[in-house]
Amino acid sequence: MYALALTCHLLAAIIWIGGMFFTYVCLRPSLAETLEPPQPARLLAATLRRFFKWVWAAIAVLLLSGFYMALSRYSLSAGPLWLYLMIGLGIVMMLLFAHIYFAPFTRLSNALANAQPDDVPGAISQIRTIVAINLGLGLLLVVSVTLGRYL
Repeated sequence: MYALALTCHLLAAIIWIGGMFFTYVCLRPSLAETLEPPQPARLLAATLRRFFKWVWAAIAVLLLSGFYMALSRYSLSAGPLWLYLMIGLGIVMMLLFAHIYFAPFTRLSNALANAQPDDVPGAISQIRTIVAINLGLGLLLVVSVTLGRYL
């Protein structure tokens, strides 16, 4: 059962962190190079709408599998430092994602639906900034957890 939980945990992390990398490093810069406004914003919103469904699922899998694995190997008061770091960074990332989803992404979707182009750049800018932070935290989390087991 532990191996299944670990596999699901890793797949969920790969989907979330890989999706952020793709969106931030590849998709977003390419939109402005290839499309005329407002098409980049519309494509970004449609892409994020689909990706965010996967992120919500990934968060559920990460929480369930992560706490299952932690509790099956350690008591929460006697775990290794890397475990607490993973839990802490993971929760911060989840909260940042929830903020993206409920604040700037909602503003972006509403601005596009209601033809309010002045609200679009600010929403995209805030999404970009928070995704950059979350991507950095996700990569830091992977490195610290991987190396932490051997330090």
